[in-house]
Amino acid sequence: MKIWQADFYRSPQLDTAGQNVWELLICDATRNLEYVATCPQKEANSTWLSAQIQLAAGEQLPDIIQIFRPQSLSLIEAAGRNLGIAVEPTRRTLALKQWLQEKQSSTTIDKPPPVPLPENLWGEQWRFATLSAFDVETAFSDRPIPILHLPESLKPLNLGLSSTTPIPGVVIYGGRQSMRLARWLHEARPVELNYVAGAPDGLVLEAGLVDRWIVATFEDAEVAAAAKLYRQRQQLSHGLHFLLVQPDDSGMTYSGFWLLQTED
Repeated sequence: MKIWQADFYRSPQLDTAGQNVWELLICDATRNLEYVATCPQKEANSTWLSAQIQLAAGEQLPDIIQIFRPQSLSLIEAAGRNLGIAVEPTRRTLALKQWLQEKQSSTTIDKPPPVPLPENLWGEQWRFATLSAFDVETAFSDRPIPILHLPESLKPLNLGLSSTTPIPGVVIYGGRQSMRLARWLHEARPVELNYVAGAPDGLVLEAGLVDRWIVATFEDAEVAAAAKLYRQRQQLSHGLHFLLVQPDDSGMTYSGFWLLQTED
């Protein structure tokens, strides 16, 4: 499958007439492909993008174009529809972000403050948990889990972690809301689940391109200590962690499992 990463955004540089310029960057995960094109702001539309994508592709268009910047999404989606290319919003465009940093272009995205999960999605209880890297690799792959997010790129062995490395996570017991919560999470596209110290402390889910959700808040000292250990283990596991939704604590059935990784 041919996957590109792309960004289309206003350049900090002006043209010779002092007008704003938009810059298109396209690369693949290895950066064997790097394509750059610019246009005046008045030409920054899906028609121009479609033509540039065809020029970059030559004889074979990509199957997927990945986008991390919300401001780029609608125009590239429109160009994708013109050309029959799927467009995937994702924060994990590592090669593209590295290229932008080398060009001293900003990759920072303004994010809104986190908001609470809708009340109809609240689970009955939750807890911190830990699995070995081996169990993460094997325990969920063969189980009939309705919603399973276990990308090859995030599997512990592919990140160079030993099979005994502790992988921290959060388990939510959703009761009757378990599948509703799992489906909502699937649509929200979880990225990472972080402990945020405050008054009160909390767990904040980063999802989609810029969405942020308050999953839980707590003031109990023992829970706060467990949260700090959760964060420490994230640092030792290359940011790898998981989110597991279950109907109950029987360990017999699961509604959804997401393998996540903190962004650098």
